[in-house]
Amino acid sequence: MRNSEAILVTPGTMKIFDAPVPKPAKNEVLIEVEYVGICGSDVHGFESGPYIPPSDPNQRIGLGHEYAGTVVAVGDEVTDFRVGDRVCAEPGVPDGTCRYCLGGRYNICPDVDFLATQPRYRGALARFITHPSNLVYHLPENMSFIEGALVEPAAVGMHAALAGNARLGKKIVILGSGCIGLMVLQGCKSLGATEIVVVDVMPKRLEMAKKLGATWTVNATKEDTVARCREILSGGADIVFETAGAKVTALQATDIVDRGGNIMIVGTIPEPVPIDFLKINREVTIQTVFRYVNNYPMTIEAISQGRFDVASMVSNVYDFEDVQHAFEESVSNKANIIKGVIKVGGSREPSEKGE
Repeated sequence: MRNSEAILVTPGTMKIFDAPVPKPAKNEVLIEVEYVGICGSDVHGFESGPYIPPSDPNQRIGLGHEYAGTVVAVGDEVTDFRVGDRVCAEPGVPDGTCRYCLGGRYNICPDVDFLATQPRYRGALARFITHPSNLVYHLPENMSFIEGALVEPAAVGMHAALAGNARLGKKIVILGSGCIGLMVLQGCKSLGATEIVVVDVMPKRLEMAKKLGATWTVNATKEDTVARCREILSGGADIVFETAGAKVTALQATDIVDRGGNIMIVGTIPEPVPIDFLKINREVTIQTVFRYVNNYPMTIEAISQGRFDVASMVSNVYDFEDVQHAFEESVSNKANIIKGVIKVGGSREPSEKGE
């Protein structure tokens, strides 16, 4: 077996290098990667470099954390997996000992080792990768590797929908219909919600939202978002999901939410947002949502049962050796890309030689 990995050499430049095939530890499995989803955080890293630069300037920076593949070796103490199993994996490895982990909220563990971030910056864009077996999940026979790779962002949507208490009878507005917004939409629908407004500025994304079950869509470039949402719902929303990661949509959320409603901040907003509490001082809850916690099994089941359609969201598929082009296009063609994935399995030999 030969391994290779895509490395962010400098912001804006990805190259593929030879790398050793990692050996699984006693509690790990070795996975041959088939597909990797391109996340918005990967695109940000490609454009600007890692959010938190490594302390070692010689540290290799890998990208990618949404992946699925085939088990090709198992550690001595692994009993739940065999060679040939089709799997996906949670990319974050918590320390398992802090009070958050022990309290069942491992998603907010401060010492989590998350793929493509500190401390190791190990990316999933590699032919072979090791992972702790307790964070690896079997893929049902009717699920493809592409669907397996997209369990990760789907779990974000499922976790947000559960945290916001989405269900039948709730009036919901989702601000932003990028990948995560569309995943939140499907999470809400899988929990029974039927009155869902999705807002965006990109027509192609709104078309996809409609296809995936949005009851109404609002083009924010053509309509007053707040006025139109309140008109559609005959008042405010019970739950507003901010998924765009923008100050303007965060501010709109306080104007759209109804008394006693929930504002769920799912997107990563890079600047401070002033809150006019006089607008929401009728027992409105503002809650941030971070990744997912214990949501993989239910998300896999929802996809397998056809209640969560991730395959239709894939608009662009790239070969591993075209990783540079994949990221360049993800930056330059955001209006037309719903979800990009990179096919790692079956790719040609690496174009660059590592040490």
